[in-house]
Amino acid sequence: MHFFRPLLRASVVNLFLAAATLAVVAPRAANAEALLLIEADSGKVLQAENATIPWYPASVTKIMTAYVTLKAVKDGKLTLDTLLTVSPVAASQSPSKMGFRPGTQVTVDNALKMMMVKSANDMAVVLAEGVGGSVDGFSAMMNQTAQKLGMTQTSYVNPNGLPADGQITSARDLGILSRAVLRDLPEYEYFMHIPAIRFGKRVTGNFNKLIGRYPGADGFKTGFICASGYNLVASATRNGRRLIAVVLGANSGTARAVKAAQLLERGFSQDGLSWLRPALGTVDNLVPVDASPPNLREDMCGGKRKRPASDDDDALIATNGGSAGSGALTGGAAQVTFFTAGLQPPLMKASDLLASAAAPVEPVPVYTGPTRTGAALIAAVAADADQQATPRRGKKSRVAAHKPDAGEKPKEAKSDAKQNAKPDANKPDAKTAAKPASIKHANAKPASAVKPAEKPATSGDAKPAAKPKAATKPPAKPKTNG
Repeated sequence: MHFFRPLLRASVVNLFLAAATLAVVAPRAANAEALLLIEADSGKVLQAENATIPWYPASVTKIMTAYVTLKAVKDGKLTLDTLLTVSPVAASQSPSKMGFRPGTQVTVDNALKMMMVKSANDMAVVLAEGVGGSVDGFSAMMNQTAQKLGMTQTSYVNPNGLPADGQITSARDLGILSRAVLRDLPEYEYFMHIPAIRFGKRVTGNFNKLIGRYPGADGFKTGFICASGYNLVASATRNGRRLIAVVLGANSGTARAVKAAQLLERGFSQDGLSWLRPALGTVDNLVPVDASPPNLREDMCGGKRKRPASDDDDALIATNGGSAGSGALTGGAAQVTFFTAGLQPPLMKASDLLASAAAPVEPVPVYTGPTRTGAALIAAVAADADQQATPRRGKKSRVAAHKPDAGEKPKEAKSDAKQNAKPDANKPDAKTAAKPASIKHANAKPASAVKPAEKPATSGDAKPAAKPKAATKPPAKPKTNG
């Protein structure tokens, strides 16, 4: 029996290597995905699939935006209480966003919370302008940081991940960045796993569905644009051991959460059987692939989908679907336990992950204006709630917020705002984007309440917003908005 054990072990390893080779060579155009699982402390790679193929990051870009901002705070260049002003550029960003009017002020602390939980694109620009002076200046800081960290496959042109030429990363680089957040900014790590925020009367839960559901989940960020699919960088800690999972290109918001949870579960449950897997080294040593990022626009936003799906999509993945490479994570217990059949209890099924509601928590209050505590904080939250109660005027703001979904163009280089009006937002966020048309903030003049709401529409949403008027005056309007 002892004689056959080494032969059995060698056969299993060879079988694993053959399967891994087939997974890499097999075409994956229809269901392209990148998966990575690493140990946070050591950087040891536990699983990697397409981890070094370039990818469009979408809103996981905001992990770097938070890192650069918090490093500036730690270095004393500003504080969490520093007031930043919403510029016209920030206000014109596409949803998901808070929708504040130009001139509104928010603290660095509140802007970070809004950006990381609600994935607010306008708050990312507010932080970028506050730290780097401009979007371009901050993007340069992001790229310098990426190079310093060894993120050789990453380049940034904006702080929020809206579609743009040159906005590229990889699962490998996101793993490196996530480790840097935990290593360099432990005192600010809580920004990465806030379960929910409350702005006035509106409560927004974290788009990362593992927070409050998967035991030990404690990070990081979701993202979605049509070209990238549904992305998620997630972490969890169990018995003092922290793992980081990266999922890029999933077909729904739920799918990415399920895949990440099953990666994490696999990592936590198979530690004793590491001899079954070949050593993959550390995340820094994974060899980058020189290729163009896959464009998943047609799969995610074309054909059967009448409009781009949202970043908070709830569609469950089919239990027997997925590509050859991803089937082991999406196909139920039989496939998930391929290497541990008869030795370990089945890992969680896709249908079980979100069966229960997230653990009840008190949403973290966020608000406009300077830092407040006690009664002043209560008053500030109440004031924001009162402003939200102002009735909207007409349908123009609603058209401006909704129409770009249907009009998203195949070319990503054109108008980021038009292309990604919906992709990085859930349905409540779309309503949030429409409300600022009538919200009267404390620092805004009542007389100008209508005009500023129409202003952002001219940058990214001009054509959709003009259509209602075109029905009355067909000859005149197309020329003015062309």
